[in-house]
Amino acid sequence: QHDLGHLSVFKRSRWNHIGQRFIIGHLKGASAMWWNHRHFQHHAKPNIFSKDPDINMVKVLVVGTVQPVEYGIKKIKFMPYHHQHKYFFLVGPPLIIPIVFHIQAMYITITRKNWEDLAWALTFYIRYLLCFVPLYGVLGSLAFITFVRFLESHWFVWVTQMNHLPMDIDHEKHQDWLSMQLQATCNVEQSAFNDWFSGHLNFQIEHHLFPTMPRHNYHKVAPLVKALCEKHGIVYQKKSLTTAIVDVFWSLKNSGELWLDAYLHK
Repeated sequence: QHDLGHLSVFKRSRWNHIGQRFIIGHLKGASAMWWNHRHFQHHAKPNIFSKDPDINMVKVLVVGTVQPVEYGIKKIKFMPYHHQHKYFFLVGPPLIIPIVFHIQAMYITITRKNWEDLAWALTFYIRYLLCFVPLYGVLGSLAFITFVRFLESHWFVWVTQMNHLPMDIDHEKHQDWLSMQLQATCNVEQSAFNDWFSGHLNFQIEHHLFPTMPRHNYHKVAPLVKALCEKHGIVYQKKSLTTAIVDVFWSLKNSGELWLDAYLHK
């Protein structure tokens, strides 16, 4: 699904288009247009406020070092942000896919009258209900898919945010492509487990520099990218899987403390 979303599977765009609708719509029950519209913005301007929808979380979280201070000074308090590193575990990993993404995807698909994507998504739910209602009944089938989405959501949040959330998050600086992507992304060490667990998104730097490159080629270009960064004095960050995940917690805690200090004293 991710490779098709980046048009990196087929050379002909027509087959990518069909593959996107089949995988994202029929196999996952979502909207390919919604995914593309959201994810392409993230890749074009990662971790840049008002341009990357993935960091538009102010009703729940403040992120980075700039936004918390700005919102603290303005006395903006949608949530007790100084506790966000705690309640993140209740609202982020468990809810982003079963609640936020599904409601958002369906809302955008219907309001924009994208009937093709809606039809593809409905084939997923029709197929699912036909398969599982005879086994578990209506309520049991709904409970089962909710549980599956719940598990998927945990994996999705940690794998995507460990590469971005602890990194630099700021307003537009109009930087060159290489510098912008390297400040917003980091890698996780390569291993058989890490490659499998992250779907090769442990090579997040290479993925962001070459978003249409098939993911099984990232390890081939990683040494070249690292050498280029060393040549030009650009930081190329690589962490262990444990460190990358724990850094999400610490970055949220630090952002919350910055907000509270600005809210109380500035």
